[in-house]
Amino acid sequence: MLLTAESLAARRGEDLIFVNVSFRLGRGEALVLTGPNGSGKSTLLRVIAGLLPAETGHVSIAGEGVESGSRPGEFSHYLGHRNAMKKELTVGENLRFWQVFLGDAPGGSAMTIEDAADTVGLGGITHLPFGYLSAGQQRRFAIAKLLVAYRPIWILDEPTAALDASADRMFADLVTRHLAAGGIALAATHQPLGLEGAQQLRMTGFAGVDAEVWA
Repeated sequence: MLLTAESLAARRGEDLIFVNVSFRLGRGEALVLTGPNGSGKSTLLRVIAGLLPAETGHVSIAGEGVESGSRPGEFSHYLGHRNAMKKELTVGENLRFWQVFLGDAPGGSAMTIEDAADTVGLGGITHLPFGYLSAGQQRRFAIAKLLVAYRPIWILDEPTAALDASADRMFADLVTRHLAAGGIALAATHQPLGLEGAQQLRMTGFAGVDAEVWA
């Protein structure tokens, strides 16, 4: 599996937020984005996930089981600021929706819903309405969404928001295990995730037409 970004640029309104962003990530590799709020971290992740168009450049994916012309988003999980769960449904119903809707990408298999709940430390409460849970519990179950459908690429935007220290460690362990199994991870964060050997990219924001974001 190889994820490649070449000469990416993106706008917010009339302003170029970043230009000339390029990287390559292979099996077991991670990229950590840092920088102040508004510097373009979330925008870059959304471009990679296919949720926003790039102004210039392109993102591609290649590898075993990947058909020519496939979009990286088809092989990716995107965990954004919002949990993407319906409060009126139970935790199990929410996770089952994502399990069925996404399915497993080629090359791997996912956990059961209960195993995923156990892994994030909240086994036995998947029958509860999602809206009944605390913010930290809701975020843990949003993380469980990564486990119920296999995707080799994890795109993570402030993934540890609302988590306590023990949950931070749990999540860092999940990402480490994902990388050890040959996965790829991209994360925007203000807090260290403890990913040894990860590539680093500091975003500076509002690059201007001729500026670059690398710092």
